Amino acid sequence: MWRDHLTEIIVFTVLFLLVSAMGFVAARWRAPKDMAHLDEWGLGGRSFGGWITWFLVGGDLYTAYTFVAVPALIFASGAAGFFAVPYTIIVYPLVFLVLVRLWSVSHRHGFVTPADFVRTRFGSPTLALIIAITGIAATMPYIALQLVGIESVLKTMGVTGESTIARHLPIIIAFAILAAYTYQSGLRAPALIAFVKDTLIYVVILVAVIYLPYKLGGWGKIFDAADAKFTASPAPSDGVLLNANNQLQYVTLALGSALALFLYPHSLTGVLASRSRGVIKRNMSALPAYSLLLGLIALLGYMAIAAEVTPLDGTKPGTTDNNTVVPLLFDHTFPSWFTGIAFAAIGIGALVPAAIMSIAAANLFTRNIYKEYLHKDASAAEEANVSKIASLVVKVGAVACIVFLDPQFSIDLQLIGGVIILQTLPAVALGLYTRWFHRGALIAGWAAGMGLGMWMLYQIPNPATKRAHFGSSAFPLEKFGFDTPKTIYVGLVAVLVNLVVAALVTLALRAGRVPDGADGTTRDDYFADEGDPKLVPAPRRADDEVDVEPAPQV
Repeated sequence: MWRDHLTEIIVFTVLFLLVSAMGFVAARWRAPKDMAHLDEWGLGGRSFGGWITWFLVGGDLYTAYTFVAVPALIFASGAAGFFAVPYTIIVYPLVFLVLVRLWSVSHRHGFVTPADFVRTRFGSPTLALIIAITGIAATMPYIALQLVGIESVLKTMGVTGESTIARHLPIIIAFAILAAYTYQSGLRAPALIAFVKDTLIYVVILVAVIYLPYKLGGWGKIFDAADAKFTASPAPSDGVLLNANNQLQYVTLALGSALALFLYPHSLTGVLASRSRGVIKRNMSALPAYSLLLGLIALLGYMAIAAEVTPLDGTKPGTTDNNTVVPLLFDHTFPSWFTGIAFAAIGIGALVPAAIMSIAAANLFTRNIYKEYLHKDASAAEEANVSKIASLVVKVGAVACIVFLDPQFSIDLQLIGGVIILQTLPAVALGLYTRWFHRGALIAGWAAGMGLGMWMLYQIPNPATKRAHFGSSAFPLEKFGFDTPKTIYVGLVAVLVNLVVAALVTLALRAGRVPDGADGTTRDDYFADEGDPKLVPAPRRADDEVDVEPAPQV
């Protein structure tokens, strides 16, 4: 009953209302003279310094769903859930130089989305449209998953109802507030709220990893309890160590996820909002601090086993909701006031990425669909207004997914999302370094990779949810004719096929002298920095003369 969690509900509500107020105030923070421009509403004036970018990008990548889903996966399956830790470590060296090139060419040409870059680099509005639609399709289920994180907290506090609408009313209200302040303040709202969100999460996790092992008898007993559970389980699982059959899947999933992370439009939004190449370099060096935090978060799954946490029932009879194990762990072991703070950290942790994701998806629609195909002469103010409305539509769609669909369906869709967004790698990531690929070949490669990826995902069932198709992203190699029980990450196979097809078709089109699009960029564009006179100037802010922000020291 919710009355048993009254203190938690009060603390949660107060902190939630506080950050909501900050979201509305953000419109006056670093205020521009004119917010009716995508550079201002959608990219915060392209002026964020080191600390703001660090909190913004960190708050965007490490979400509320991460807080509950990674420990839940480890609670249920063991060591396989740790794949999120190595992939968030290796991603930053991989993208260190790639992102600064994207920043430079985007600021010189005024690009707002990765599809803008592809449009100019390859001279192909069709390829840009494909990149935009792919980005929107991959982002939508990601937004819905943030609601899954909030829902796990509300279920633990007993805030539920009998009917579908009553059960989801708190989430609907929360996202209505989110929609309102994002509409008004744009990217400034999640940038400001990210300070509170990340501070709360750091405090909660550091307290948890010190206090919980002490209360549970030490790390030895925690790992012994986890090992005993997985050893006694009749269902196949890894335990505290990976078994040999899952090692290939683990490695390929970590690598594929690392390659995909900064292809998501919302990840690039925070990067493009920064004010210089140096800010990006310092952040790529400092962001692994969040990976350390993620490793500590993951260990909460083993702590929940040692604490004998029993997940709440799922939406379907006979199922359990493993996403509730972390909220239940805090509820059972901490005072009510601190549990309320932890729940607020998860709830607020959903608002920051959801806002950035909706803005990124809206920018893709506005720049690469609306302006390209519906209204080529749209003014800057009209672009901003269309993007605001599109962001509202995206949020409504995300809420509808949670209210009317099984939450597990959103989780399964997110597994597909990583495979989908990886197919933009040749055009976006490799396109920053080479113009060798023919635009027609990139489209052919995208189609081949997407088709193979969808076919492979369709072949994978999920025994736990009794779903016959699209059950996970681990493809059995025996379906390719190999005599082995090992599995491999679908996304990595699909993007390799994408690259091979793109290369072969490029050779064929070059041999056939098929005309290619003109490259609208030059070599110098990829090295432009703050102060370069050729940069496209952002609209002037009212506080430009006094805005001085220190960057984090690494």
